[in-house]
Order: sequence, then C-alpha cells, then structure tokens
Amino acid sequence: MPASKRVAVVGVGTMGSQVAWRLAARGAEVVGYDRFAPGHDRGAAGGETRIFRSAHFEDSRYVPLLKHADVLWDELQRETGRELRRLTGCLLMGPTAHHQMATVLRSVAEHDLDHEVLDADRLARRFPQYRVEDGDAVVLDRRAGFIRPELTVQTAARRAEELGATIHRYTPVREITKTGGGVAVRTDEGSERFDAVVVTVGPWVNDLLPDLPWEVEVRRLVSAWYVPTTPDAWFGPERPAFIRTAPTHCYGLPSPDGVSVKLGLSRTLHRLVDDPNRLERTVQPAELDTFNEIIGRHLPDLHPDPVRLSVFMEGYTESSRPLVGPLPDDENVVLLAGFSGHGFKLSPAMGDIAADLALDGGSARPIDFISTTNRTEA
Repeated sequence: MPASKRVAVVGVGTMGSQVAWRLAARGAEVVGYDRFAPGHDRGAAGGETRIFRSAHFEDSRYVPLLKHADVLWDELQRETGRELRRLTGCLLMGPTAHHQMATVLRSVAEHDLDHEVLDADRLARRFPQYRVEDGDAVVLDRRAGFIRPELTVQTAARRAEELGATIHRYTPVREITKTGGGVAVRTDEGSERFDAVVVTVGPWVNDLLPDLPWEVEVRRLVSAWYVPTTPDAWFGPERPAFIRTAPTHCYGLPSPDGVSVKLGLSRTLHRLVDDPNRLERTVQPAELDTFNEIIGRHLPDLHPDPVRLSVFMEGYTESSRPLVGPLPDDENVVLLAGFSGHGFKLSPAMGDIAADLALDGGSARPIDFISTTNRTEA
C-alpha cells in the first residue's frame, strides 16, 4: 500500500471522523468533507452520551468487533489526552424468554465477557432506582459505560488533522463519480480526484447515493432528560447505563453532570424522516407519552416532566445490520451506513475496517455478516 494513496472521507461525523483518524494514522493522504463541521448535532452524533457495551442484544457476532473498538477507544484517548469514554457498567434487562436476552447470555458465554447476573433481590439492593417484573433477567455488563459523542467526533477529527488530514468544513458533497482508476468528488467549489472514497454521511446517504441498491430508512429520534428524586442512586463512578428489551425497548444513561438521566426509545417508536434537511426539531407533548409509561412502570424515581429534549436522526436497514463495504458498481467507493442505532460504540473499529477496505481492498476483521458483498436484503 503506497503511503501516498489519496482517500476522501465524505461526512466527518460518527464514522467519518474515525475513518479519517485511522487512514491518517496509516500515512494515507486524507481529505474529509462535511456539510457542517465535526461535532455538530444535526445527525446522530449529538445528545451528550452514547452507550458503550461489550455484550450484544442483537447478534453475538458483533462482540469481536466491539472488542476491537474497545482497544481503539483506549488508543484514541491515550493519543489525545481526552476522556471520551467512562466505564461505569451497563444493566441489560428484559424478560428471560425474550430472544434478545437469550442473545446477551449467549454472547457473554461465547466470548467470556466480564459480567454478572443479578436476581431481583440483588438488583433492589444495589440499584434500587430500577423496577423489574416477574420473569425478568438482569445482566450487568462490566466492560460498558458511556461515550461523549460530540467530544469524540471533534477529537478524532482533530487527531486526523494532526496526522496530516485535511478537512473541508461546511462543504457538502454534491456527487461522487467514477474516473479512470479512481473516484471524483464534486462540491460547489469544483471536483477533485481520489484513489478511493469512504462515504459516511449518515442520514444523508439516500440524498448522495440515490441509486443505492439497499434501503436505508431515516428516522427521527427523541431524547429526553429527567431529574431523579434520589440522585445518590443514579450518579457516581459505578452507576451504570441501562437497556430494557421489553415490553417497551428503551435505554438510559445518567448524565455526566450529575443532574439528570437521559432516556431514549427504540426504532419502531421513531417517526420517519422524508428530508434530512428539514428535520422537525420541536417535540410535541404527545411524543412524551411512551416516556411517561416507562417511567411509571420501571423508573418511578424520575420526575415525569423532562428538563431537556433533543431531536436527532439515524439510518436503519431492514435487518438492522449496517452496510459496510464497497458499492456493487464501484469497488473504490466504500460505504458505512445504516447502523440502526448501534453504531457509535463500534465507530473506531468501523474506521479501522473502512481504512482496510479503502487502502487494501479487504479486511481481516470478521465482517461477512454486515458486508455489502453478496448482500441479499433490499
């Protein structure tokens, strides 16, 4: 792999900032483009916190990728001197018979993950702010915690620039086309040629690549922050994040400022977005009904009136598995898209894998189950 290989990164957000860092670390000539600037809150990277976890609800095949991401999270923190992630644990809760809880238990067993299974009495003693139901299982994933998304994106982008990358801010890409042996990236300032391009534009993927052979459904997420009545139960070095599978899939994170608890909901509870450039950012009172039901049933310690609301976007595939790999009609265009709400914790690993694909044409990482190669879903 020649050190002078030129690679464009289109979208320098959750994935693109990490791609730029990993490419620049390998000596590639990296040029990034973003319609806003790294760390903005217009896509899926905002909201103060995201969950990192080692166990996985959806598919245990993600665990080796999470382990690789875990190593790279530590590496990025060492290189930059910034605390991007804090390991406080994560409680994974839901009916024992639910398929996602079965996947969690299988993943911790298959990959020997650091965990603890809690019964209702032990949960009540250690984490009294949660209410579980008869038949629930609770797993404490110890190698888990929260990530600071805005800070992470800015930090990874800045590290890429320190290693020689160039990032064009407030420069939307209008078109990506084939050229002789490479790819051309067109902006309002003109066109530039590259050996390869990595597309990481999040909810704008259908705008930039309208002929994509796979569907990426863009949805509008609402995050809500609530103040607890017993803050000592929620805040501290070993106060975990949590995810509940059923009856309503939800997640939550104690805020780093020690004031509130952030709650979020699953895919089916988010509205579709027709145009990512015209996102409705006002939250109507009726949109809080599901949050109120969750609080009343499982989190009675939280005051039912939120102190903060924010709206973001995410892209989802039919299978909820992301699209990772080259486009069918152009091996020089590498796509990272449709992470279906599970991408941030994986982002350093995805950056490394995209660098493999752009520079070497393949990756030794176990990505067959998420690869665009031989993808069958629409």
